[in-house]
Amino acid sequence: MFYTIEDNKKIPLSDAGNRRLLRWRTSTFWVMLVGYVGYYLCRGNLAAAFPLLEQEFGYSNTQLGMIAAISEIAYAVGKFINGPLADKIGGRRIFLIGMAGAIFWNIVFSLSASLTAFIVVWCCCRYFLSMGWGGLIKTIGNWYPSDRNGTVMGLISINFQFGGVAAALFAGFLVAQGVGWQGIFIYPAMVLSVIWVWSYFSSRYAPNDVIPGATIGKSKTGKKQLADYGDESKTEIKTILRTLLGMSIYRQLLVFSFLTTLLRSVFFFWTPKFLFDMGLGASSAILKSAIFPLLGVLGTVLIGWYTDHYARNGDRARMMWMMLSCLVVSILAIAVLSASAAPNFDLILVFLGASGFFLLGPYSMSAGCLTLDIAGAKGAGSCTGIIDGIGYIGGAIAAFSAGVMSDYLGWSQVFLVLSVFALISTLSAYFMSRQFQKMAPEVIL
Repeated sequence: MFYTIEDNKKIPLSDAGNRRLLRWRTSTFWVMLVGYVGYYLCRGNLAAAFPLLEQEFGYSNTQLGMIAAISEIAYAVGKFINGPLADKIGGRRIFLIGMAGAIFWNIVFSLSASLTAFIVVWCCCRYFLSMGWGGLIKTIGNWYPSDRNGTVMGLISINFQFGGVAAALFAGFLVAQGVGWQGIFIYPAMVLSVIWVWSYFSSRYAPNDVIPGATIGKSKTGKKQLADYGDESKTEIKTILRTLLGMSIYRQLLVFSFLTTLLRSVFFFWTPKFLFDMGLGASSAILKSAIFPLLGVLGTVLIGWYTDHYARNGDRARMMWMMLSCLVVSILAIAVLSASAAPNFDLILVFLGASGFFLLGPYSMSAGCLTLDIAGAKGAGSCTGIIDGIGYIGGAIAAFSAGVMSDYLGWSQVFLVLSVFALISTLSAYFMSRQFQKMAPEVIL
């Protein structure tokens, strides 16, 4: 149900007004879903290009890791800047700006021909790519009540999981057709250009952009955000940041984001190259790497739906640590299998898929529905910007370290180290769960 504000009172809209806003809400949801998949077409293509860049230029994993790691830092910096910027200028606007920048810099990357140029250009590209998620969270928070955070964000979060699938499959298809490494950047940019035009005309920032004064109704369960910014009609960014950083549960979430993004970045950047180094052909390695984000889609939807319906006292973290404990086993299995002189590729793929399922579900919660649970729509951009910014610092460290370790110690040792970080992530989620359980139910509901 949507309302308009008259004399500080909520007046229900007419049936026609509600239908009109529901159409725009559905359209905007699909723009955020499909649009962010498009973001990944122009982001996940770098990992797919690694085997081809090695063949073309003779780069080692350490050199390729420099492109990944330094661009992760640029992405983290962008998150710190563009998250709060989304709160200031609007989620939809920054979402579209980021998409346009990704298109431009992917084309520039295809015209480059040195390691230095690749690093600089991809840093610029990642800065614009960092605008997408904060803009998405801000926009979705304006359109849906808080009691649907888990389900809505579980569904919307399949965009970056499925985006990884789409990027891998699209790049693998291009390579199988004989397209060179340049085409892996040109063709995704062309597809994203079409998505940008559709996104511009098919989305709105908030209900009041469609009907002046319109707003969403209250949550049916009375659930509200945890952060209390006071009674200001226009909350300043510094007030949002001060409030969030003053919350213990939010600080714990930052640690969790650092750990899980570290894990995700290794899988995201290195799975195609890992399979290539294990003995698969370039196109086969790229295509089969899609198993990780594909099963991550299922894990993301499951945890969002489950925690909306069965999380006690809003404790979404309980399901998170349970899934992450299974991740530890999956990564250890990959470490053992990859150490074999004749690795069993089928089993490796099974445990890669399991890793996606058990990692990406909990990972999606940190900058997804937990962001809206804590910060609400008002502070969503800043909240997710800091969470992701801290997370991708860990991602930068991991992306470079994994490349160096694989060159000198082998992939088995890389995954052995990752299993330790998975265990620490499990403990981090467990302690968050304990804090949620200590909170009085009325604080969360």
